[in-house]
Amino acid sequence: MPIQTPIRGLRAFCIASKCLSFKHAAAQLYLTPSAVSHQIKQLEAQLGMSLFKRGTRTIELTSDGKQFYQSIHPIINQLESTISQFTTKQQNQTIVISLPEFFASELFVPQLSEWSELNPDINLQLETIRTGTSPTNTADLSIVLANSKPVGSISHDLFPIRYVAACNKKLYTKLKHLGLDALKQTPLILHKARPWSWHQWADNVGIDDFSPKQIVQFDSMFGVARAAQQGMGIALIPLPLSKSWFNEELLVKIFEEELNTQDRYYLIQHEHMDDRNELELFANWVTNTFSDEYV
Repeated sequence: MPIQTPIRGLRAFCIASKCLSFKHAAAQLYLTPSAVSHQIKQLEAQLGMSLFKRGTRTIELTSDGKQFYQSIHPIINQLESTISQFTTKQQNQTIVISLPEFFASELFVPQLSEWSELNPDINLQLETIRTGTSPTNTADLSIVLANSKPVGSISHDLFPIRYVAACNKKLYTKLKHLGLDALKQTPLILHKARPWSWHQWADNVGIDDFSPKQIVQFDSMFGVARAAQQGMGIALIPLPLSKSWFNEELLVKIFEEELNTQDRYYLIQHEHMDDRNELELFANWVTNTFSDEYV
């Protein structure tokens, strides 16, 4: 009799492959990191191959893992899309919210249990997007990052973000005695949506001859934070989004100076949400949760 592979194990593998973290995959799946790790170990045992290289606090895909992800990810996406199309239960009580993936993982999901306990009859569908990408057309509400209040829509101001220079403990120990000269000794990491952010930081600090050794850009904040955590260099990390990385000492500030910009998060209501009480209820919860606590 053929062995059946649980769909949940494949989904856990795909999410962990995307964010390279059992912890963040667990947050998206509403599981514990150990449960995600167990599901993936079962999948590896069935396949007879290692899908991840496991470090003390990091994971990365093996060559077999990369090939398996490329093959299975489109299938899981199609399966979830098909299930979503055929799900009609409480259709008029489902809220679709589009939001940046790093915001979702680091801030939104950790607070979501509060909403779920208060509103068990209202379904949520989260659609995560990369920073700088437009919200999906199917969303009822969107959380966006912008340097000014969005024009032409109903929007609610949430909170500003600031950027700090950070690296892992090992690199911090190596560079801390150099002061600002450390910027010339190691790559500087940033998000490609803000290609001049290191130069802005240097201007604010008063560095006249800013000449970094190398600048490395990533197209996701996960990539920026993970590269710094793995010791690749010093990154500009957004706060308060990344506070758990500092609380868990995955990252440490190498300089106290911060870069304050006009970047703020906004909640946007779309025109087609009129006369839906659940949307107003959810919008109020978002603004109350992410306005006061995170400013």
